[in-house]
Amino acid sequence: MPSPQILSGLREIAPNYDSLVCDVWGVLHNGHVANRAAVEALRAFRERGKVVLLSNAPRPKHDLLVQFERYGIPEDAYDEIVTSGIATRLDLERRKPLTMYHLGPERDRGIFEGLGIRETEIADAEVVLNSGLFNDDVETPDDYKAALAEMKSRGLLMLCANPDWVVQRGGKLIWCAGALADAYEKTGGEVVYYGKPKPEIYDLVRRTATGRLLAIGDGMHTDIKGANAAGIDALFIADGIHGEDVREMTAEHLAELFAKAGVAARAAMQTLSW
Repeated sequence: MPSPQILSGLREIAPNYDSLVCDVWGVLHNGHVANRAAVEALRAFRERGKVVLLSNAPRPKHDLLVQFERYGIPEDAYDEIVTSGIATRLDLERRKPLTMYHLGPERDRGIFEGLGIRETEIADAEVVLNSGLFNDDVETPDDYKAALAEMKSRGLLMLCANPDWVVQRGGKLIWCAGALADAYEKTGGEVVYYGKPKPEIYDLVRRTATGRLLAIGDGMHTDIKGANAAGIDALFIADGIHGEDVREMTAEHLAELFAKAGVAARAAMQTLSW
């Protein structure tokens, strides 16, 4: 695979693209506050093209808008928001389950509220909606072995609303729904994933993003892998979930990391800036 171009700013390759498909957590904010340089980079790009924020957040758009206001991400930094939560809700509307076990925190209820689905315990559920750990500040996937075993014993399908295994929250790695889904698959359970790197999420992106697309993200196994599968050029942000793996910001070292992950990126930056 070719070595990535190391950028000092997005401006160096921006003229080659008409739209950006930008990750949110790890690029635009750190789980507490906006990255001001990244915000200004998106604003600058919007003078020439469109910006679609693509997040594996297991929430509808409205919930992210509330979060963005709290973190300091202005509405003029993007044109549209697409989330794995939106894709999950669309599929729940199609499946129309009558009963469901929600594995995840209360803040993710927007995925299914108003759909007429009755929440139940595992023993009475038709399907499991996995949006994450109940308390991701202290819990790990190991705390869910018994629950996953019960789901498997009933042969329940798990709908994973966030394929991410971990995210950074203020410099701390937090376990996500993807790690629980992986653990469930290892028991023999069946999982349907929404969001990056699944190709279906890019169909939603392309309703707004047009022309030559550049995907920006810090996750090799989600952002970069998803872009590769969708035929979209990728810009890797090193100061994210793989930060400890990036020992030096050189094309040769990053090419080695990408090869191990089975992905490729057109370019790389330490953090997103114009």
